[in-house]
Amino acid sequence: MRSRSRRGQMTDSDGGAGRLAAAISRHPREFVGILMATMAIFAIFINALFLQRGPHPAPIFATRPPITQATAVALPRPRALAPPAVAPATVARSQAQIIGDIQRELARKGFYDGAADGIWGAKTDAAARDFVQAAGLKINTDASEGLLRAIVTSNAKAPSGRAAAPAPVRNDPIAELIAPTKQVLAIQRALSDFGYGQINPTGVYDAETKEAIEKFERDRRLPVTGQISDPFVRELAAMTGRPLE
Repeated sequence: MRSRSRRGQMTDSDGGAGRLAAAISRHPREFVGILMATMAIFAIFINALFLQRGPHPAPIFATRPPITQATAVALPRPRALAPPAVAPATVARSQAQIIGDIQRELARKGFYDGAADGIWGAKTDAAARDFVQAAGLKINTDASEGLLRAIVTSNAKAPSGRAAAPAPVRNDPIAELIAPTKQVLAIQRALSDFGYGQINPTGVYDAETKEAIEKFERDRRLPVTGQISDPFVRELAAMTGRPLE
């Protein structure tokens, strides 16, 4: 009896396995789908029960924790260094200051007897020329720092009593008209300096001065008169850059 029952069980199991194999062979895709679904369900249960470390939901398979980027720390910006202090350049002196110093130095050496007003007039111009001649220098007599240095460093002095010599008393009206004047002297020197003739600066209006004035008037498109007129004096003063007293 027992042997028969065992044989029956074996026959039933073999039959079940055969039927399962026959079903798989007839429907292989369905079997694969059922098998994958079963494995997925099994993986979900395993994950839910054993693999989750954090709160639900969590990934089915554990992954590496994301790399936390270091928080950028705002560093204080370096302070810009202040540029080194530069000593201010020496302020250039005005022309009036230079002329005033020239007048004072010329007066100290006896070549000038006027006021140190900073104005380059005929008297200052004549004094500067007398100094250059007395010192034996060959420099420009225009108002400049170079002329001032030459006066300061030179030992030349005017003849004694030159600056304080009184003007001669004139009683002749005709002689007064033809007497040397500072304005004519300044005009003659300016015309000579700018190439309008070899004029001897005597301060007396003569034929050479008249010819030089006419040449200047033609060059500057002025009415040619040869006379010391106001338009002529203004034009010559503008060209030389100094007043003609």
